[in-house]
Amino acid sequence: MIPERRSPNLLLSVIVPAYNEAATVESALRRVRQVALRLEIIVVNDASTDGTREILERLAGEGLVDRVISHEQNRGKGAAIRSGIAAATGDVVVVQDADLEYDPSELPALLLPIRARQADAVYGSRFLSGPHRVLYFWHYIGNKLLTLLSNMFTNLNLTDLETCYKVVRADVLKRLPLTSNRFGFEVEITARLAQARARIWEIPISYSGRTYAEGKKITWRDGLAALFHIVRYNLFVPGKLDTWRLPAK
Repeated sequence: MIPERRSPNLLLSVIVPAYNEAATVESALRRVRQVALRLEIIVVNDASTDGTREILERLAGEGLVDRVISHEQNRGKGAAIRSGIAAATGDVVVVQDADLEYDPSELPALLLPIRARQADAVYGSRFLSGPHRVLYFWHYIGNKLLTLLSNMFTNLNLTDLETCYKVVRADVLKRLPLTSNRFGFEVEITARLAQARARIWEIPISYSGRTYAEGKKITWRDGLAALFHIVRYNLFVPGKLDTWRLPAK
């Protein structure tokens, strides 16, 4: 049980990277806005060509979205997230995919360890007994292998490296030297948090994964790239570590 020694009135910046998500982005954003938290919703349109941009402009006009950032060229999910991080003004930051795979109603629970000042980052794990849609066996095995390899480098005992739900204190997140443009972001942020000596918790979440017919974008090529990124981001630390590492606790 997490104690009730909380930081009240936290503002949660929700960064929503969106690339050709016209079919789901409005539903996802309306579900986020219904969450009973103080929210700042920042959507980064990564040069969509399917009408996503027009939907976002309408929702911003309605006040559903606080800010829309548009990339004129497609730069990848990691680049979209970094644009959102730079614009975020909240106390805590989380990424919310625009595809309805993750349930925003679980965000309050993910915030609890940070509110209790016990964590700097909280990962929502799809493999800690939460309900989930049954889909691809090889995706599951791939994630397990990537998580294992990452843990060997970071000395963490995470169960879900590739989860979208990584809730991080903004003051910690903004000091990390993040550079990834694509799906390597998940590997990079985990490596940097470990190098920064951040306190990380995991909490079980539900998961309703998409099929490729429904618009899933990650492929086996991204999995192979993640192997390279695990070695790269864990062995090569940019700049002087002491300039962005957290004090020992």
